[in-house]
Amino acid sequence: MSLSEQYITPDDLDPIDLVEHLATYNEWEFDRVADDQIAMAVEGKWRTYSLTLAWAPYDETLRLICTFEMEPPEERLPELYEVLNAANDQCWLGAFTYWAEPKLMVYRYALSLSGAQIAGSQQIDRMIDAAVRNAERFYPAFQLVCWGNRAPRDAMQVAIAEAYGRA
Repeated sequence: MSLSEQYITPDDLDPIDLVEHLATYNEWEFDRVADDQIAMAVEGKWRTYSLTLAWAPYDETLRLICTFEMEPPEERLPELYEVLNAANDQCWLGAFTYWAEPKLMVYRYALSLSGAQIAGSQQIDRMIDAAVRNAERFYPAFQLVCWGNRAPRDAMQVAIAEAYGRA
């Protein structure tokens, strides 16, 4: 038995408390919606992303949802769904979906903490970082498909191209 197992219990380190500490440290706007949920705004290069993290004790899962508004033209929805599939093929952590009713692009990620595992601040920071990085990475591709009338394959080249050097 490790020292942490002797003295730290899952109740001692609530994942939403850790998220709140990270938000405070990074000076992100946040609102503690409930004991088990927090919403915050994270500024990216392309836009501000809305992130919600919720702790579900019944299945021991920390869920993250990162959203941004998107109102694509109806006739471009098939291409948007095609580029979403291509983007999801590139994402190892989490996945994108488009919620048509509220007109939101959504990136979802879940951290399973079954067996009374404890989420560390590094794990939670990694979740948030993955969400914002992927949203930033694929945002231009979504825009090019919806409003630039680019083919999904061409739009994805922007997201997967590596930049070399400095501007």
